[in-house]
Amino acid sequence: MSLNLAQLNLAKMKMPIDHPDMSDFVNNLENINALADHSAGFIWRYDEEDNTEAVSVFGPNMLINISVWERIEDLIDFTYKSPHLAIYKRKKEWFAKMDTPHIVCWYVEAGKIPSLEEAKTRMIYLQSHGETPFAFTFKKQFSREEAQAFQH
Repeated sequence: MSLNLAQLNLAKMKMPIDHPDMSDFVNNLENINALADHSAGFIWRYDEEDNTEAVSVFGPNMLINISVWERIEDLIDFTYKSPHLAIYKRKKEWFAKMDTPHIVCWYVEAGKIPSLEEAKTRMIYLQSHGETPFAFTFKKQFSREEAQAFQH
């Protein structure tokens, strides 16, 4: 079975998204999303035009990003080796430090789009059990083969 990498990134906003202090972030969001959309290995990202479902799953102060990539290396390159890094370095201006992991990665069958509930399940698992092939971060990566063999 062919697998792709899915990821959920949570960010707890310090203020409402329409607050003037969020304007630099909001004004760059479209460009950053377009950059992701055209990055090597990018497959799909959650479009939160109507974020009613995301609010019901993650809460009103949480900004979420769910995406699917061909390989974890592609996601890491986008995150740390593209113009996205300039915005990422400013995250403390807009987002509160979280006491629990804020990113989780896992493998999905190629062609499958993860749901919000699936993403939340993976995050809860990571927070409860630590990094395993079922749910992990950039710090401790697992292969597709390890994910397929893992029994949780």
